Amino acid sequence: MKLEEAGTPTPDLEDFPPQMKVPADEFKEVFEAIPDGLPPDHAVGHTISVEPGKLPAFRPLYRLSPAEYEEAKQQIEEYLRKGWIEPNASPYGAPILFVNKKGGGLRMCVDYRALNKIMIKNIYPLLTIEDLFDRLQGAQWFSALDLAQGYHQLRITEEDVPKTALRSPFNRFQWRVLGFGLTNAPASFQRVMNDVFREAIGHFVLVYLDNILVYSKTEEEHAQHLKWVLGKLREHKFYARLWKCHFYKRKLEYLGYLVGNNRLKVDPKKVVAVQNWLVPQNVGQIRSFLCLANYFRRFLENYSTVVAPLTALTRKGSAWEWTRQCQEAFDKVKTKLTNAPVLVLPDPSKPYEVVTDASTVGIGVVLLQEGRLMAFESRKLSLAEQRYTTSEQELLAVVHALRTRRCYLEDVEFVVTNDHCPNTYFSTQATLTRRQARWAELLSGFTFDI
Repeated sequence: MKLEEAGTPTPDLEDFPPQMKVPADEFKEVFEAIPDGLPPDHAVGHTISVEPGKLPAFRPLYRLSPAEYEEAKQQIEEYLRKGWIEPNASPYGAPILFVNKKGGGLRMCVDYRALNKIMIKNIYPLLTIEDLFDRLQGAQWFSALDLAQGYHQLRITEEDVPKTALRSPFNRFQWRVLGFGLTNAPASFQRVMNDVFREAIGHFVLVYLDNILVYSKTEEEHAQHLKWVLGKLREHKFYARLWKCHFYKRKLEYLGYLVGNNRLKVDPKKVVAVQNWLVPQNVGQIRSFLCLANYFRRFLENYSTVVAPLTALTRKGSAWEWTRQCQEAFDKVKTKLTNAPVLVLPDPSKPYEVVTDASTVGIGVVLLQEGRLMAFESRKLSLAEQRYTTSEQELLAVVHALRTRRCYLEDVEFVVTNDHCPNTYFSTQATLTRRQARWAELLSGFTFDI
């Protein structure tokens, strides 16, 4: 069995758990190296539509270090040998550059920013991470599959190949397969994955780009589900990295979270990354930190209020000044993520409780089931909202909770814990403003007790 790319771990089939050895042997083609040549012509390839009459602005080549130069030469020769790229003479052409891989080494990328700027965006939907994990209630067995060089397993439509032109110190080339950096690449890849696994998505399969999660309530079900998924991969000639797959787990890391036993927690590796984060020195570093923190905001109480001093620095035209308040906010986010609580996955058969609160700068929501934490939700108040009365701000927190958690709270009875009873608030108003009338209409669509 010829395993995936050289230089990576090469486990044998004997490394599989006992339950997995039979299907692993049956579906061993799935774990072989991606063959040379173009991938199968799936029903839908990646298309590149640009605004009529426009070409991307010219960008000069990046200067490469000696190591990057040699790596570029090797990777281009490898891609040419595989048939994934070919010489190009179109009016397009984006420069190459390199980024560090997680496990070490260099990955060649293409700076497609100029092309992306004139590209017509694909609005194909990608589920939120929260929507994905909500499907896992009741699951007790998990397996995760990681596709090898996922994007390169999808073709670019023939007429759009010239638009992918890349410029290197050696020549101009164009991609025959999907490359990294194209703005619509995630949407195209997700669409193909959804087509392949359509029958099972939301039942025993989750797919987020090239990360596939198989989940089941029993071990017996899991064996059948896993064989079905591997069969689909074999049928459509998709290849997975054996060394990055996990099988028959009761708890599993998926997309930066640990899931199992109807619980969700932050992956400890992400916690370490936060703990080791150095104090930001510019707006770009602030945005990177907030991007990671925002990914886990459902674990962080009053997140929007806490990070307010940091988000203020990212506003256009704001002067850079790292104040004591900024340092305190930075430290507080790190502390909160380091000590992030364990969340329960939503169970529609159990009652919900919504706890809301408001301050002069933000509103916060806590969603509970049987006293166990499901999620935190928060946002900053606008300047106009900061001028609301205390009662209105407290009521706004309830309104925000119902809007953002409607998917859980609509058509069920639940309890709201709030310092100001909405029913009492409206009954004491001689007349309602338009804003209050909108709130009253929203509240009337839910069934809850205060």
